[in-house]
Amino acid sequence: MRTVAVTLFLIGLPSHAHAHGTESHGATASWTYDPWVVIPLLIAGILYALGSSVLARRSVVGSKVRGWHSVAYIAGWLSLTLALVSPLHWLGEHLFTFHMIEHEIVMAISAPLLVISRPVGTFLWSLPRRHRVAVGRLLRRRVVTATWRWVSSGGNATLLHGVAIWAWHAPLLFDAAVVNVTAHRLQHLSFLLTALLFWWSVLRNSESGVAAWHLFITMLHTSVLGALMALAPRVLYAAQTATALDWGLTPLEDQQLAGLIMWVPAGTIYAGATLAFTAIWVRHSSISRESGDAI
Repeated sequence: MRTVAVTLFLIGLPSHAHAHGTESHGATASWTYDPWVVIPLLIAGILYALGSSVLARRSVVGSKVRGWHSVAYIAGWLSLTLALVSPLHWLGEHLFTFHMIEHEIVMAISAPLLVISRPVGTFLWSLPRRHRVAVGRLLRRRVVTATWRWVSSGGNATLLHGVAIWAWHAPLLFDAAVVNVTAHRLQHLSFLLTALLFWWSVLRNSESGVAAWHLFITMLHTSVLGALMALAPRVLYAAQTATALDWGLTPLEDQQLAGLIMWVPAGTIYAGATLAFTAIWVRHSSISRESGDAI
């Protein structure tokens, strides 16, 4: 109960200053204004708003669908901002537990919402016609389409996302990201990009049965990784848990809570998606059999 109480009331507790790479953080929770994070988020938000405005003026056809896509994009963009810029990011610099929450929001909430929103077309409509045509031609080039087909196939996307997760959670690399701001940016970027790739392959590039399989594989290996952290008899992440005592947790308790978050809540998201796609697959299979029997 002590660890649960500390976690629930953590935001209101004092803490000593902690440096993350070249970023100095004060003693109270604050927003993070890293230009390498804030500027891309602002650009993505502005481009989407401009593109949505252009599309709304051009046609009312499909406006209901675009409305749902906009809701998904806004939710994805806001959750990404919450994870990377809000005081949650500051808390993640001090406790492994909150750092894990930050990562899971990026990979298991923001990424699928952004994929559902299908923002590429909207981004293109935010550009002047000449640039829009140029980008469209670039995206249609054979080398670009062939590369995209390869990396976005279900197996390759799942593998790339899994490699990114396991590689960055190796204690040596994870602690390096804690003490080096460039490594930290690369860590978050690789999590986001591979998660977008994974969810695109699942939601838009795979049949329901195949999608369920890749979701199950991802749920399985991330749960194993979370369990390894939660059940480890000693501290694996010395730099990340260095300030845990300032918050009423031992370094090992901090690591265990972080592992549990990856193991259970994040695993539940993947498990729910797996069950949903399995149900769709079973339903489609039943309809196909009924159609075959009718013939």
